[in-house]
Amino acid sequence: MCRLLGVLSPDEISARPWLLDSERSLFAQANVTPETAQRDGWGIGWFDTQGRIHVQKGIHGASERPEREHFRLIAGSARSRNLIGHLRHASNPLKLSRERLLALVNSQPFEDGQTLFGHNGSIPFPTETRQLLGPLDARVQGVNDSEVLYWLLQKHFIDTGDALKAFVAARKDLVEVWARKGHPDGGPWSGLNVLYAPAPDELWAFCCYEGEHGTNLCDAGQPYYQMSYQETPTGLVIGSEPFDSHRERWNALANDHFLRARIHNGRVVVEKGTLPVPVPLAQR
Repeated sequence: MCRLLGVLSPDEISARPWLLDSERSLFAQANVTPETAQRDGWGIGWFDTQGRIHVQKGIHGASERPEREHFRLIAGSARSRNLIGHLRHASNPLKLSRERLLALVNSQPFEDGQTLFGHNGSIPFPTETRQLLGPLDARVQGVNDSEVLYWLLQKHFIDTGDALKAFVAARKDLVEVWARKGHPDGGPWSGLNVLYAPAPDELWAFCCYEGEHGTNLCDAGQPYYQMSYQETPTGLVIGSEPFDSHRERWNALANDHFLRARIHNGRVVVEKGTLPVPVPLAQR
């Protein structure tokens, strides 16, 4: 189970306050306790002023000695209107060795030159889900179930050109895979918390999870998968939990909800809505 940060601004800004400096920055979340340490990789992806995507990743935890200075360097230097940061706490539905789990291709965010994607959660049947990807299956590079989810979302985004329709269709696919496996306990996902940037001026957040998973790493008063966002003078900040201890300044993005932020007429416009619950899950 991972940690996410998304920043969208009408102007090119530094995300250092939320990546590195704040009391509950992404860097701080990397090692709150030994039991919850995010040790399995990190990544920061952003669009430059020409709309090109840049991604820097690490294999180990952002706060660990082999990665610490690299993370600090990128967190302090990256400037963008649209940025996604990720800490990886690897799920392992394929029951792989730790040596196979840890690799740059398995760290997030994922990108295809036009879109950026970060995921917190897991899907239990990545092998069966890959069978739905068609030609995009050849684009899967690693052994991360989140990468399979990314390409499933991409498949539907290519088909529809609409991020919301694509997410709903991808989620429907996961329910159908789960149903074909006999509706095993745990559901078709633990979490589908996704940050998705289909363009330099647009950022989507989807909050969707099954079951109880405890509380946030820094804020014990908030469910683990409930996301938080804040509209600031410089734009939108969203993540897995508030980036400071003033929870009253943050809005909740609760289960089965989405948020779309886009840059329009020099400001960030935020729209929110409810995701339809897939019928097989609604009947449980």
